[in-house]
Amino acid sequence: MNVQRFTAATSREALAKARQAFGEGTLILSNRPTANGVEVVATAEDSLATLESAVSAAGSRSGNTPQRQPQAQPSYREVASKVEEDAEQLAMSTLSFQDYVRERMLRRRAEAAQVQKPAPTAMPAPMPVAAEPVQAERPRPTLTQRIAMDIEAQPQRPSTQRKAQATPQAPAVNKIVMDELHAMKELIEDRFNTLTWLGQAKQNPIQSNMMLKMIRSGYSPTLSRAILERLPEEMDASESVRWVMDVLERNLRTDTDLPSLHEEGGVFALIGATGVGKTTTAAKLAGLCARTYGPGSVGLITLDTYRIGAHEQLRAYGKMLGVVAHLAHDKAALQDLLGLLSNKKMVLIDTTGIAPRDPRKRELLELLDLPEIKRLLVLNAGGHGDTLDEAVGCFKGTSSQQVILSKTDEAVKLGPAIDACIRHQLLLRGTTTGQRVPEDWEPAVAAKLVRSSMRSTGVSAYDPKTSDLGFFFSQPANTTAHKGRMDA
Repeated sequence: MNVQRFTAATSREALAKARQAFGEGTLILSNRPTANGVEVVATAEDSLATLESAVSAAGSRSGNTPQRQPQAQPSYREVASKVEEDAEQLAMSTLSFQDYVRERMLRRRAEAAQVQKPAPTAMPAPMPVAAEPVQAERPRPTLTQRIAMDIEAQPQRPSTQRKAQATPQAPAVNKIVMDELHAMKELIEDRFNTLTWLGQAKQNPIQSNMMLKMIRSGYSPTLSRAILERLPEEMDASESVRWVMDVLERNLRTDTDLPSLHEEGGVFALIGATGVGKTTTAAKLAGLCARTYGPGSVGLITLDTYRIGAHEQLRAYGKMLGVVAHLAHDKAALQDLLGLLSNKKMVLIDTTGIAPRDPRKRELLELLDLPEIKRLLVLNAGGHGDTLDEAVGCFKGTSSQQVILSKTDEAVKLGPAIDACIRHQLLLRGTTTGQRVPEDWEPAVAAKLVRSSMRSTGVSAYDPKTSDLGFFFSQPANTTAHKGRMDA
């Protein structure tokens, strides 16, 4: 029997040497780590088959050689359980290769059992190899070692450690695969829904024209599609326009059923991005309250210590109204001023303009984190839809968010602002239409705002055409188009 040793720095190199010497029929007898690397003992499968036949013939000719007692053939279930144990000892890196190893080992054992059934007594006891003293005490190789040629060998580790490392990988891999499958399923469903809707829109020109009208008015495709999917089919063009406007009015929350801000009273902090008109809006609210209840009913506080002339601007407005404007540098000073002005009908806090991604935003929100302060988010009515969404998301509070739309006279399209208010379920408390204090303040009337937003603004380079409808649905639509329930 031709048995050779191969030593290399790694198991892979040692296996490569063994395969180079014996070819594809290489049989690994043993491998063990050494001081210089890894030692592999290998032979050819043909040599082992020749040795087994020779030993069988010698055993049958000799009468003194003790014969091995016949044993019952293992059942299929026992063979399968042994295969499972061998597969666990292998600690494969992937589940698919473990399945491949199990099937191969089970097939080989079944074939060996079928060959051994006609002559069960012909199986001799394992004999040590006399020609190789080093291998005299080694047992015959198991079937696990026979498939070593199909495995990329790695440095040997304790089986318990290998099991501990292999076991957590399987749930993680399965979770990643399942997440990808769910994402793919949602994408496919959304694509089919989009194609179905576009097909219906082409068949229904009224629905298609209404979609173009809403997008040209500045409304998002998400909200437009959510509304038009509920459009009754029997309506004509004029009726569909009135129906869409009614839906927008019902879903735009305003303070029509509530007292106006200056009549409600309390402590209000005006927050928002830079340049949206917080200081002018505070002066308008202060003027409304002073005109109704007198100058002594209003208190003005500014926290804007960054912008040059911010305190002087609010102080100038205060002089016009006969109200003193105070400056607070920190939270302690703010609490002292609130205690000093606690007898006022309305206290307005003008804050520093902070961009939504500015790191100082957290400091400002922590400064206003007092139970008696109500936040009023000021949004520029002429802002882009994405800009408004980012501002709403960054300044969002735990309670229902109240907003004021400023600079409505400068907005070419009111659709993006109304769209953001509907999708985020904001409570609109009023609008500002100019720089005059306090004349350019208007209460929030949903019907008036929706009608203004749906008016045609003429030809624009940003207006889509009928053939462009498909591009508005090329991306997955957000299934949560609005935070609350759409009232259609």
